[in-house]
Amino acid sequence: MTSCTLLWKELSDHINSLEQNLMKQSETLKRKIEALDSETKASLDSLKKRELSIEDSVKIALSRVEFNTKAAMRTLGDDVEDNPDGEVDDGDGLLQHLKSTCLKMEAKEFWSFVIGKKKEIDLLREKIPAALSECIDPARFVMEAISEVFPVDKRGNEGGSDLAWACVLILESLIPVVVDPVIGKSRILVTPSMKEQAKEIAETWKKSLEERGGIENVKTPDVHTFLQHLVTFGIVKKEDLEFYRKLVVASAWRKQMPKLAVSLGLGDQMPDMIEELISKGQQLDAVHFTYEVGLVDKFPPVPLLKSFLRDAKKAASSILDDPNNTGRAAQLAARKEQSALRAVIKCIEEYKLEAEFPPENLKKRLEQLEKTKTEKRKPVVVPANKRTRVNNGGPMPPAKAGRLTNAYVSSFPAPPPFVRSPSHTQYPAPVPGYPSPPPMYGSRSPPTNPYAYSPEAAPPPLAGSYPGAPMNYPAYGGYGNGLAPAYQQAYY
Repeated sequence: MTSCTLLWKELSDHINSLEQNLMKQSETLKRKIEALDSETKASLDSLKKRELSIEDSVKIALSRVEFNTKAAMRTLGDDVEDNPDGEVDDGDGLLQHLKSTCLKMEAKEFWSFVIGKKKEIDLLREKIPAALSECIDPARFVMEAISEVFPVDKRGNEGGSDLAWACVLILESLIPVVVDPVIGKSRILVTPSMKEQAKEIAETWKKSLEERGGIENVKTPDVHTFLQHLVTFGIVKKEDLEFYRKLVVASAWRKQMPKLAVSLGLGDQMPDMIEELISKGQQLDAVHFTYEVGLVDKFPPVPLLKSFLRDAKKAASSILDDPNNTGRAAQLAARKEQSALRAVIKCIEEYKLEAEFPPENLKKRLEQLEKTKTEKRKPVVVPANKRTRVNNGGPMPPAKAGRLTNAYVSSFPAPPPFVRSPSHTQYPAPVPGYPSPPPMYGSRSPPTNPYAYSPEAAPPPLAGSYPGAPMNYPAYGGYGNGLAPAYQQAYY
């Protein structure tokens, strides 16, 4: 009876455990079904709203196109004197010039004007969206405008400066123009033909990437332009998410990359991307990504910033120990540490981390490095009355002699060989025992020809030769007539 009772109890407990597990699984399935029903209902409502909004969106788009068409016709009909140089005085003038090119659909003129105003990029970012809204077909206009350098730079080897900044600026400015006025960014008002053309451009860029050696050899500005092109025209492909991920990680230092990653649909892969950046020593970039997707609790920023500074200090030390950097190792190491300190201080201020990571010590260290750099740049000042001529031990002429039109007193550049002036009678003929030409005046080192001799071995000066000047040689102002002595002609 005892063993039967124990066995019954064990079976009863086991059955109760199974029932509880079944109940838990049933509750979980019930919650999932409810969530799925809710999502399905939300999706159906969204689709219904999109369907109902199509008519209104199309009406708004058609009215805008009609208005812009009439405005363009008026602009073309008016005899307005254009400014050939594109010079504008203020923001209003810049906007009017941009609107004029957009109304006339003059994409090349628009592009030339934008790239010529790089110094006013903030003003362009503010005014271009308003100008693009004047276009009859903004998507076509933008693709024509940037076609000179994207997807392939058509300028050839003589392309000059990188213009990807202008492509990104124009593509970003197009987004508020093509979003649906009723339901917002969830629908981009780009015609099917323009969307197909945008897809072809993206494929062309991908093929050119393979020709240029792959992701490792592509420039970050080009990557930024490509990804912004995908987001602007809404042509992101789910099957290419891994490709997008590699591009984002390779160019993670770019400021806009975290936002682009989210827009590309990489939000779910962000934790893995952040860990990859940390493993590569890009802790600062990882901090920007964590704040973009709200993973600060999982990846605390302060330890990452401190780790970034430690790595930068190690890199600076390795530069000092590298024998290939002899002569400039200290400068390179200081520059490396300065760059890291500035980046971390800026990050602390941007994300309000002063309480957790006070930047005072970092700022002191940065000031110390900058002070050391400034002191090293100070030139060594040598008094004019202490400059001496190496060849004969006599003093150099005073610096004031350099103001005379016929005086050459610089001791730094190598002067031309000494040529005896026919009118110069103070110097006697050279000593017969020394057939080599006399040393050049004003040089800093003895001559290197095989017949060179040291000053100690030279014979005493001949009678009648010009005596060596004393060390306390007076300035030219000491002469009664204010002129330099006659031997000054020999310097040139």
